[in-house]
Amino acid sequence: MSELYRRFGGGLGTLFLALVGAWLAGMVLAPNVMMIDYALRPNLPPSQLGGPNDVYSLDNILYLANEGVHRAIFFKTVWASALVAFITFLVCYPMAFWLAQHATVNQTAVVLLALTIPFWINEVLRTLAWYILLAFRGPLNAFLLSLGIIDEPVRWYGDGGVLAGMTYAYILFMLFPIYNAIESLDKSQIEAARDLGASTWRIHWRVVIPHAKAGIATGCVFTFMLAAGSYVAPALLGAPGSRWFTEIIYNWFFEGGDWNRGAAYALVLLVLCLAVVLVTLRIARVSLTEVAK
Repeated sequence: MSELYRRFGGGLGTLFLALVGAWLAGMVLAPNVMMIDYALRPNLPPSQLGGPNDVYSLDNILYLANEGVHRAIFFKTVWASALVAFITFLVCYPMAFWLAQHATVNQTAVVLLALTIPFWINEVLRTLAWYILLAFRGPLNAFLLSLGIIDEPVRWYGDGGVLAGMTYAYILFMLFPIYNAIESLDKSQIEAARDLGASTWRIHWRVVIPHAKAGIATGCVFTFMLAAGSYVAPALLGAPGSRWFTEIIYNWFFEGGDWNRGAAYALVLLVLCLAVVLVTLRIARVSLTEVAK
C-alpha cells in the first residue's frame, strides 16, 4: 500500500484503493453474502418472505447430507476434480521443465503461443470442439477405426470425456505457474546433482520439484477449483451416469426453481473446496502468499 501511495500520490492512490475495494465488495463479497443468506433460508413464495416461516436454519444443507444420490455425486465431483488436477500436472510438468530448462527462446515462444491461441476462443466453443471430436461417429473414432485399433465406435462421452475436456480446458492454469517456478531454477544445481551421480528421477524429486513446489501448488489449486466449479464440460461431455455436482446446482436454480437449496449446495461445494485447498497447501508446506505471487 505504501508503494502505491509512493508511486501515484495520496489522491490517486486512494482512488485506486477505493475502486478495488468497490469491485471486491460488489463482485466478490456481496454475491457470497447473498449466497449464504439464500442457503440458510427456506424457499417461500414472495408473500411469505419476512414472515414467521422465513427463519434461518440448516435445513437446506441437511437435505444434501440426507440425500444419498446427491451426496455421492458431490464426493465424486471432489475426487474427480483432484484427478483432473493430477492428470493436468502429469501432462504439464514435463512440458514446463523442457520449456524452462532446455527449449530456446524461439521454441518457448512458439509453444506458448500455440497453447494460448485456442484460449482466445470462448470455453463453450472449445468444449463443443471436444464434443464433436469425441462423438460416436466423430473424427476420433473414425481415425481409430481406420488404423484398426478398434473394431467398432467407442462411446467416449462420460467420465473419460469429462476428464479429457477439463484437462485441456485448464492446462494453461497448471503450465504457467510450474514454468515460471522452474525457470527461476539455476541450471548449475541440476548439473551439480548430475555430477554427483544422481539419476534423472532423483534430480527431479530432490532438486526440481522442491524448488517448483509453490508453482505446482498454485497450478493444482487453480485446476482443482476450476474443475470442481465447472459446468460446461460435464454438461456437454458427460453421460447420464457421470453427472457433476454443478449440474445438480444448475437444476435447483433453473429447473427446480429452488434458489435456496441451490445456494446451499453451492455453499457446501465452496466450503469443501476451500478446505481441500488449505489442506493441500498445508501438506505441501506452501503458504497462500507463495501461491499469490
